[in-house]
Amino acid sequence: MNTRTLVAISAGLSQPSSTRLLADRLVADTVTDLERRGVAVELRTVDLRDLAHDITDNLLTGFPSPRLKEVVEAVEHADGVIAVTPIFTASYSGLFKSFVDILDSKALVGTPVLLGATAGTARHSLALDHALRPLFAYLRAVVAPTAVFAASEDWGSGDASTGELASRITRGAGELAALVAAHEPTSAVPDLLAGLVPFEQQLAGGA
Repeated sequence: MNTRTLVAISAGLSQPSSTRLLADRLVADTVTDLERRGVAVELRTVDLRDLAHDITDNLLTGFPSPRLKEVVEAVEHADGVIAVTPIFTASYSGLFKSFVDILDSKALVGTPVLLGATAGTARHSLALDHALRPLFAYLRAVVAPTAVFAASEDWGSGDASTGELASRITRGAGELAALVAAHEPTSAVPDLLAGLVPFEQQLAGGA
């Protein structure tokens, strides 16, 4: 069975968080779809809330803490990313953007990404298209056509089957699964520098 790595990023601030709940639902449907395609998944879910101080310190000093560096590397090497943020003042949260700001500009080039967002009312749903999509287009990620927005009323009693949310989750997860299944694992990419003799060794040999 082929294996792909999937990283889910949740920028929810509360505990429990509807943002994390949406991320978990998207993960569950994506993993189910990938397994149906014969693809095993190595999953990592990241709550940015737990890394808030590390992210701030990185922005101020330019150096990540060991645990933040590990998360950043996981995102850089992922075959697929699920990114979910709460919407504040018609855009992504500051914590979410701060994390994206510390990523290398080439970290997500060609990486399949599924976008998700939560907010109190459906009036904020357009933030997916006027804020999140341009951000990930700038990073040259391959963004799934369906982005999933969940307002408070979409959850009802907390069941993801309420209203049309379940169908949006299934559709978005299916699109991401198709992109991830077709994505060549990072480990399969040949090392173009393999076999090259280090410059220092060439100098030593010629001395």
